[in-house]
Amino acid sequence: MLKKIVAQLNIVSRCRRYGLSIWQCPQFLFLAMGIIIITSAVVLYMIGTHYFTDPEVVAFLVLSVTAILFIIAYTVTDGFEKLAEVSKMKSDFINIVSHQMRSPLTNIKWAFELLSSGEIELSKSKEEEYFDNIKGNIARMVELIDNLLVVSKVEQGNFPVLKKEIFLEELAKNLISRFKVFTEASKIKLTFRFQENLPKIFIDPSLVKLVMENLIDNAVHYTGGGGKVDIEIKREREKEIIFKIKDNGIGIPETGRKYIFTKFFRAENALKKKTRGNGLGLYICKAIIEKFGGKIWFESKENKGTAFYFTLPIK
Repeated sequence: MLKKIVAQLNIVSRCRRYGLSIWQCPQFLFLAMGIIIITSAVVLYMIGTHYFTDPEVVAFLVLSVTAILFIIAYTVTDGFEKLAEVSKMKSDFINIVSHQMRSPLTNIKWAFELLSSGEIELSKSKEEEYFDNIKGNIARMVELIDNLLVVSKVEQGNFPVLKKEIFLEELAKNLISRFKVFTEASKIKLTFRFQENLPKIFIDPSLVKLVMENLIDNAVHYTGGGGKVDIEIKREREKEIIFKIKDNGIGIPETGRKYIFTKFFRAENALKKKTRGNGLGLYICKAIIEKFGGKIWFESKENKGTAFYFTLPIK
């Protein structure tokens, strides 16, 4: 009995946390509708036996009304469950965005106040360091806003697509060269190989570039110094090109793998590593790849590394 009371209190507290009344909570509604259905079935049976002598007629009446009530209960509960999910997503969105924005804004405010106060004499190199800090934090906020705009366009289904024929390996080669400075400084071995004579693909290069950039950035940042990141592009069957990126970094915990392509999700070990990120990159990658008729998936072992793959059709 005590366990049931505690469980109900937990349900109530979860509902209130997301701004829902007790009557908008799916779990509570399911319980309430269940009690109503059982009570209705018992009352209907008692009324039926009073007016009808044939037990089959009574059974049919009870089962019919119970089935109707069950369908109504399922529809109502499902509707409120979606409402609760939307409320939770809104709450999570506000919490995560405010957290993501607070840190760079605080850093900018602190650095600006220090530079403008004139109370402390700073060397030229120290001033440049603070200005770099301000620029870096502004870049973080711009990146978050850009990602949020992309997510908004993805969900509304109206982000612009400008397709043209390109060689995927050429796009990847130009992108990889931008990461060379960071990988060399971190002593990460970055390799790239591709199959010869790959055909062109008809795609929006800016969107595919965004996908590859997110995947390479993740692989590099979640791989420790002295690690390695391998990138490969080859033809898969006759109608697809496959892109693969494999690292020997921190990997993805098993408990978080089913959420990896959801908005704002970051695995526990990624949060502990304290790398920058807002949990939108892989959600955007999946939306873009599927938009062009491809597939994206991954394989991972915690503390061993991760491999991400995506395919694009050859047209």
